[in-house]
Amino acid sequence: MSINKIFSSIIRRRMVEIDWMMQRPIESQRAVFLELVHGLQRTKYGCEHGLNKGLKSVRVREFKSLIPIKTYDEIKPWISRSIAGESDVLWPGKVDWFAKTSGTTSDRSKLLPVTRESLRTGHYKGGRDLLAMFCNQKPKAKLYSGKHLIIGGSAKLSSTYTGALIGDLSAIIIRNLPPWVEMRRTPSRQITMLEDWEEKIELMARNVIKEDVRILAGIPSWMLVVTNKVLEITGASSLDDVWPNLQLYMHGGVGFEPYRQEFNRMIKSPDINYMETYNASEGFFAIQDSLDRDDMALLLDHGIFYEFIPIHDLSTVNPDTLDLRELEVGEEYGLVISTNAGLWRYLVGDVIRLTSKDPYRIKVVGRLSSYLNIVGEELMVDQVEKAISIAAKKLNISIKEFTGAPKFAPDGHPVGHDWAVELFNKSNLDLISIKRFAEAFDIELKKVNSDYDAKRSSDLILKMPNIYVLENGAYDYWLKKNNKLGGQHKIPRLSNSRAFIDEILRVIPNR
Repeated sequence: MSINKIFSSIIRRRMVEIDWMMQRPIESQRAVFLELVHGLQRTKYGCEHGLNKGLKSVRVREFKSLIPIKTYDEIKPWISRSIAGESDVLWPGKVDWFAKTSGTTSDRSKLLPVTRESLRTGHYKGGRDLLAMFCNQKPKAKLYSGKHLIIGGSAKLSSTYTGALIGDLSAIIIRNLPPWVEMRRTPSRQITMLEDWEEKIELMARNVIKEDVRILAGIPSWMLVVTNKVLEITGASSLDDVWPNLQLYMHGGVGFEPYRQEFNRMIKSPDINYMETYNASEGFFAIQDSLDRDDMALLLDHGIFYEFIPIHDLSTVNPDTLDLRELEVGEEYGLVISTNAGLWRYLVGDVIRLTSKDPYRIKVVGRLSSYLNIVGEELMVDQVEKAISIAAKKLNISIKEFTGAPKFAPDGHPVGHDWAVELFNKSNLDLISIKRFAEAFDIELKKVNSDYDAKRSSDLILKMPNIYVLENGAYDYWLKKNNKLGGQHKIPRLSNSRAFIDEILRVIPNR
């Protein structure tokens, strides 16, 4: 039996468990909750909050009453104790790894615990499940006869005096990859471990063009940097000419819609498939389980217990949380998680929209800190990504990055929005085209957001969007200038402050 058939057979066996999880969501979460509470009762955090070994059974209601919802800043002192080498702080035993989050370019870094349990039942299990879901839909796909091009962030891990290792989650994952994954990954670990991102891109591209790449995995913006370099080196017009067996791109980290047109230009093959993941340093939350849908199935047996805060209650003190049975399709919620990495009732910071209850599926629509709302327009990231993608397609242009911020009149009152948009090719976009793009973008924003539509009525409150077009490489220049060039750094899409966009326009003037 070929290696491809062996791996496909093993992977697809997992579908029995996946189907059970999706058909019995409440039971799946109950099992996770009991396991987590058993771990919590053996920690100092649990004991301080009244959950110790003496309690034989703990109900969800009791758990919520004893354990408060925490932000990172509130739980940070406990994480610091773990970093200092203390055992049994947030999870039984000593934590050896801490993921340094990069988030958006404007956020400060956070250090989040990563345990062996969270790697095994979360990140690795999630990756295996994605392949199982794909193979279940494409049983004839031959993924394992070739290589998987995986692009992560910095591979550097720094050691503390206690022996704990701190670095990007991707570096922690690579250090602990199962052998069956490591043998199929490309480029080599030597190249992956390079710290100089520009050198790494060059070597990575030259190395992987020699491989039979069948899977791509990584954040879209940085995957495009590497694949464009591959096309530049080879002189090929599409990736199909370089990797004729390419079949799957696993993406996440940012919305895919703004990049779809560029990937369609780069990959012509009808055999290519795209699957989205919701995988963060805090855990592996969801996977696009159907190639025919654009939402993701919530992973309910991966070491994470979920709670949900209705979007309108997020600003209240000690808000009540909902469980799965109380959710409504179409509504938006803040995500609260408890995990086997030792994050207890932790407010992630993402806003999700429930799209289905049979099975439970979601979309990530933004972050609590990333939205645009100066006059009640309440623009969320997913709405903007959809609108700007459609507008770009109408004008046949490819967008690489963008950010949006409020625009103010000289007297300080808000009059509209400024957008700094980086294109892959600016050479033939004149002032008339920029105006047409702004008009098309405005029309699409009105379609996806009725509040924005109302505020744009007759230009009384908000004026037409103002577009600054930046040349290809503009945001990379800013990232390099600020020592943030790398695969995990992301540009903030929306902000109610002008701090970031003003710096971008100052450092990279519009030409």
